[in-house]
Amino acid sequence: MTTFTVNFNPIIELTDEQFYQLCRANPNVKFERNAQGELIIMPPTGGETGNRNVEIAADFVIWNRQTKLGKVFDSSTCFKLPNGADRSPDVSWIKQERWDTLTPEEKEKFPPIAPDFVLELMSPTDTLKATQEKMQEYMKNEVKLGWLIDPKTRRVEIYRQGQDVEVLQSPTTLSGEDVLPGFVLNLELL
Repeated sequence: MTTFTVNFNPIIELTDEQFYQLCRANPNVKFERNAQGELIIMPPTGGETGNRNVEIAADFVIWNRQTKLGKVFDSSTCFKLPNGADRSPDVSWIKQERWDTLTPEEKEKFPPIAPDFVLELMSPTDTLKATQEKMQEYMKNEVKLGWLIDPKTRRVEIYRQGQDVEVLQSPTTLSGEDVLPGFVLNLELL
């Protein structure tokens, strides 16, 4: 299965509320929306990717429970980015002080905030170019740190606000740096 992009513009332009209702009415379909308003329909992950995602997310949850510094989100969370795109990183994290600025309604729907950290884990249906473009979009929308992990090639791209992308081949760990203080992801499990 592959990802599909559908452009309804200019025939139909979904409002934020209509996009939210579309997602609610189709809970078994994963939608994103780019800054141009195009609807992106993404296939479900396979077993290996799903297992990797949950193993990685568990490490973030454990670290966050210990530090109590923010909120961790899984790939089913859609964020409304400042550029208008609606994106669902595989794992994301927001500093508690920033999360607390949102209203209860904003927290309940698609939070209008860019995460401080995002992680995208390549699955067999992802293309490197499209995922790199998504990572660049995150950086242009206030994300401070991002990791693009390709378990097949063991390649990791580290995205930092205002810096060139750092590419690592077969790293054993990744540091959360000053964005995720004290967090270290063990990549040997992947």
